[in-house]
Amino acid sequence: MADKPSFYITTPIYYPSGRLHIGNSYTTIACDTVARYKRSNGYDVFFLTGTDEHGLKIEDKAKAQNQTPQEYVDGMATGIKQLWKTLEISNDKFIRTTDHEHVAAVQAIFDRLLKQGDIYLGEYEGWYSEDDEEYFTETQLAKVYRDADGKMIGGQAPSGHDVSLVKEQSYFFKMSKYADWLLDFYHSHPHFIQPESRMTEMINNFIKPGLEDLAVSRTTFSWGVPVKSDPKHVVYVWIDALLNYITALGYTSDDDGLFKKFWPADVQMVGKEIVRFHSIYWPIVLHALGLEMPKELFAHGWLLMKDGKMSKSKGNVIYPETLVDRYGLDALRYYLMRAMPYGNDGVFSPEDFVDRLNYDLANDLGNLLNRTVAMINKYEGGQLPQYQAGVTEFDADLEATAAAVITNYHDLMNQMHFADALAEIWKLVARSNKYIDETEPWKLAKDDSKATELAAVMAHLAASLRVIATLISPVMTHAPKEIFDQLGLDVATLTMTDLALADLPAGKQVVAKGTPIFPRIDVQEEVDFIQGKMTKSEKTKGRAAMAAKAEAQQAANEPAAEDLTLTKPEIRFDKFEKIELRVAEIKAVDHVDGADKLLKFQLDAGDQGTRQILSGIAEWYPEPQELVGKKVVIVANLKPRKMRGQVSQGMLLSAEHDGQVTLLTLPDSLVNGSDVS
Repeated sequence: MADKPSFYITTPIYYPSGRLHIGNSYTTIACDTVARYKRSNGYDVFFLTGTDEHGLKIEDKAKAQNQTPQEYVDGMATGIKQLWKTLEISNDKFIRTTDHEHVAAVQAIFDRLLKQGDIYLGEYEGWYSEDDEEYFTETQLAKVYRDADGKMIGGQAPSGHDVSLVKEQSYFFKMSKYADWLLDFYHSHPHFIQPESRMTEMINNFIKPGLEDLAVSRTTFSWGVPVKSDPKHVVYVWIDALLNYITALGYTSDDDGLFKKFWPADVQMVGKEIVRFHSIYWPIVLHALGLEMPKELFAHGWLLMKDGKMSKSKGNVIYPETLVDRYGLDALRYYLMRAMPYGNDGVFSPEDFVDRLNYDLANDLGNLLNRTVAMINKYEGGQLPQYQAGVTEFDADLEATAAAVITNYHDLMNQMHFADALAEIWKLVARSNKYIDETEPWKLAKDDSKATELAAVMAHLAASLRVIATLISPVMTHAPKEIFDQLGLDVATLTMTDLALADLPAGKQVVAKGTPIFPRIDVQEEVDFIQGKMTKSEKTKGRAAMAAKAEAQQAANEPAAEDLTLTKPEIRFDKFEKIELRVAEIKAVDHVDGADKLLKFQLDAGDQGTRQILSGIAEWYPEPQELVGKKVVIVANLKPRKMRGQVSQGMLLSAEHDGQVTLLTLPDSLVNGSDVS
């Protein structure tokens, strides 16, 4: 049997000077998505992440907490490991730059570069940002402060952090020696840095103005890797940190089997703020060591808030644990991969997060699964029928959509266009929901001569869900298994290899009653929660309690955020009196284009003209025209709102019991517009 092809992917190693937020989580989940995708396609994957634990800032943090630097980083590393466990990150190794093996390797590499003349001893004087662990020339600073005589006395780095003048003996790396080589490498490998605009930025801003030699040691603090031949110097934190990508594989050790197998890295993913270190210093160091370059450096954008970057001073930081505890891991992983555009900045907003959960996950995917499982139980005795292609007139289009989605998805995933890959999957979700409306299984079930067509429809829906579950599995770690379980499929067969719609196994028993995998949530309540506006006691409500509250809404597939159920807090009578309930007659009813769960009602409620109300009850009224002429109860004074491009001017009252939703109807003798009290 041939060996599996190897694939090596790395995150940046995180600086443990504070708690990691959802922006840091994006990078790691993105790498995890790639790792899971490659494994599912038969690759032998090595996925590395870890912590960058040296430097003056860490030394100062430890002092402020009355700890030694080692005690401080030990605690921080434990917290980060726990976070990655919570996010179900499938890394193969977690490296710490305080690991003995890494320290020994960094010392050996430094001495080698010193002996071969790439590093030399000199004296450094320049502007240093402790927060960024980075040196800057005067021209690189965002702001410069001068005294009354015009002498420079300080400034701000591009990050906004203050810089101070540092003067000390230092070892320097001859970066200038390799500037021409690096330009030639860029030109011969135009796709080395992605997106390619980052390469242009590096050339114009850092190389063409003149690449200066880099100070690679410090003597003003001691928390770092000591230079073996001159221990009063510690290795500059960025040289120490960058080397982790090869020391983690055993480079310079006797046990270098992983290095021989996996280097060069296939993908090294970083945030755009550290692309300079990875695209200039790192290739030059590797070249000086005679090593191959990574195949691709992907520098993604930032996940911003509406008011800019996340920061504690602004009070706008979102932590991943908060969202996972309340909404589940899949919701967070899906949102981060769907919301960030390729290579550019993304903007997190509570409203967008909640909408993604309600529309993409609950309405589109969750409802497709609920309806399919219910219909297979009702029409096929709970067993998956044999898949047959081209039985109904609508099969060919669904089959073509699935084939195109699979092909396009692989192309996009291999380019790390995660948001576009997920959008491609949702084309199949939407097409499958539309397929239900087109084939009308409830009508086929009334005609015994249509049994073959009905079975083919059920098989196509189950097959589509099997494909969808497989394609989302690199991003979402729970929903694919739950979909397979509800369809009676073996989770062990969840693999990308030769994925096709026609491979649905027949005869599997679906669950007797499916459980909603993504409950709908109340928009305003959850926006308030995320924004931190809710009380402490309300914030403690976990996902289980929230799911219990939302289950009825999900089962009914009602898109309302403003309902009148008894799960709401008690209200005073004077507030109840403001609710206007009115008799209305259904004059017409139809489906809403592109939203198979919604029905659009035209009603005579005694108003001037016709009132339009949208309600998510299509599942329970497969032949909605039968409702025309019925008298119903509406909430007449709700503020109009838009759903799927349509205006809804009120709410229909219905009753729900044991998963069945029924409109409340009234005697025909009642006059349209009459008050209900």
